[in-house]
Amino acid sequence: MRRAAVAIAAGAMAVSLAACGSAKESGDSNDSSDSAAKNGDDIKVGLLLPENQTARYEKFDKPMIEKKVKELTNNKGEVVYANAKQDASLQNQQVDTMVTNKVDVLIVDAVDYKAIAGSVKKAKDAGIKVVAFDRLAEGPIDAYTSFDNVTVGKTQGEALLQALGDKAKDAQIVMMNGSSTDPNAAQFKEGAHAALDGKVKVGREYDTKEWKPENANANMEGAISALGKDKIQGVYSANDGMAGGIITALKAAGISNVPVTGQDAELAGVQRIVTGEQYMSVFKSYPKEAETAAEMAVALAKGESLDSIANDKVDSATAKGIPAVIVPVVSLTKDNIKETVIKDGFYTIDEICTAKYKAACDKIGLK
Repeated sequence: MRRAAVAIAAGAMAVSLAACGSAKESGDSNDSSDSAAKNGDDIKVGLLLPENQTARYEKFDKPMIEKKVKELTNNKGEVVYANAKQDASLQNQQVDTMVTNKVDVLIVDAVDYKAIAGSVKKAKDAGIKVVAFDRLAEGPIDAYTSFDNVTVGKTQGEALLQALGDKAKDAQIVMMNGSSTDPNAAQFKEGAHAALDGKVKVGREYDTKEWKPENANANMEGAISALGKDKIQGVYSANDGMAGGIITALKAAGISNVPVTGQDAELAGVQRIVTGEQYMSVFKSYPKEAETAAEMAVALAKGESLDSIANDKVDSATAKGIPAVIVPVVSLTKDNIKETVIKDGFYTIDEICTAKYKAACDKIGLK
């Protein structure tokens, strides 16, 4: 295992450095004593995603995981899907249902990484392995895949500084972080502060409830009222959905030419980058993350080792040595749209450059 290579990833996980994990809750994939005899291809994978407002979950993650499970099981594997719609209690009930229905393995993207811990333990007690997907849930997790979340935040912060240029030293910005119930949000914030602190003034900072664009919009309106519309030179937004709400508030106040960051490379975000309303997003290879989660899940369901899949290990507050795959990220601007989302098949030029955006696309050579 390439444990040393996790120095960045481990630092990127606010919960991963806690030293209180127990040996019993270690994510050691080689310990199959609590699982049944090895299964064949006829397996059942439970997939629990946290919400459906962010486009990625329904557009990318769900179909990609379903496709990969089919490929790995000669079309015999089944994916049982549930979306918690940002409700942690509902997600716990969904885990209970999956346990009752005797799935062989769970892939869980937690609404609330702490609140899910008891349900993860229930699954484990029932002999069901659990893959933490995108967010490092607490509890006896068996495997984890995500992105280097501190690096995501640093990438956003550095891009904002680049956009501000020489004006950065005198600039005042607003920081719009994600939900406090999402461990990734804390890591994005950590990375962003590492890039921004001491270089710009943070006039207002918010943790945005449930990542909702409307909440980011309301927060931005509050920031404009408190600081004054001529006193904001940039906005750190943790994702594209919130960036949309923020930009709406800026427009309503008559504020333009203020760089706004984002994440997830949502179609609307990419289109705002094309027009210049949004400065950047973070492009994350959802196919790689989704395929890795599926590979881990199928291997665990079959009682196989993860040694050939996971090259890292991470710790949470409740589990140590969790086999992990950390997927790299790229700063997406108008200059590399072709080399990122188009090259990887996320979108076609026609999808991005609809009639509304054709002139802006032509201007940046996106044809």
